[in-house]
Amino acid sequence: MKLAVQEAELFYKLMWSLQHFVNQRLEVVTGVARLEEYQALPYGEKLKVRNALYEHSEIIDEYVRENPQGCSDDELEVVREWKKFARGDFFIERLLKRYAVFIGGGKVYGVLALQEAFEEIVPYVPFYVRAVLLPFRGRIVYDGLLEGYSVYLGGSIKRDLKETYMAAKQQGRIIVSFDPQEQTKRLEGKKKDWTPLLDEMLQGAKKLRSSSGEPAINSPAFGLVRASIEFARMATENPDDTERLWKAYRRVERVARRIETVLQRAEYFETEKT
Repeated sequence: MKLAVQEAELFYKLMWSLQHFVNQRLEVVTGVARLEEYQALPYGEKLKVRNALYEHSEIIDEYVRENPQGCSDDELEVVREWKKFARGDFFIERLLKRYAVFIGGGKVYGVLALQEAFEEIVPYVPFYVRAVLLPFRGRIVYDGLLEGYSVYLGGSIKRDLKETYMAAKQQGRIIVSFDPQEQTKRLEGKKKDWTPLLDEMLQGAKKLRSSSGEPAINSPAFGLVRASIEFARMATENPDDTERLWKAYRRVERVARRIETVLQRAEYFETEKT
């Protein structure tokens, strides 16, 4: 859920250098001449500079152009990417092994921590914070500064947040990268082609035919197998075609109701015997 040690060190090296550059340009905090002095500033002072940075994000271009710390091209590209950021209020809805789930502005993000795991800095979840999310080598991190809100979240808010996360997870809408190509690659990397197996199962299911003299439950049971496999086949092939999925699902429901009728009739005669 957090960056590797070397990556986190690189992030802070670049971030403190950029913020020091911003402070020199805008003079947010006075009396800070050297980078080492800026790094030693307390949290509150850095917060002022950080806010000024995103209010004047064009300074990022100046930093890259002047390159005051002699950064490599790869390092400058990391900083350049920080022009793409998401700033605002977020709910940290849950802490997963892969990332923390941030919800804000109608979007759901998968965010990595830096040197400290989120478990060490987030007292509970859901937790309401003001934060800045940044790209870092194809992933999303926060910028090292979180402003927590001490607010009570009622049960309805928690349920809404959970449903927002579950819906985003189901639809593959959790944003794990600000790079569209990287986002697509990470999502597509999870997909598996179930078509061959489901086609094979469907061909086998079509051979299930109840004949005269067999238990009455067999026919609807076999029908449920076929309808369920057809539904699964459609779901994996066209998961966004909800109209067709609803129709396929209703076929499953109809067969299930036939099973319910057969079972109720069987129970009726068992009751009559007693």
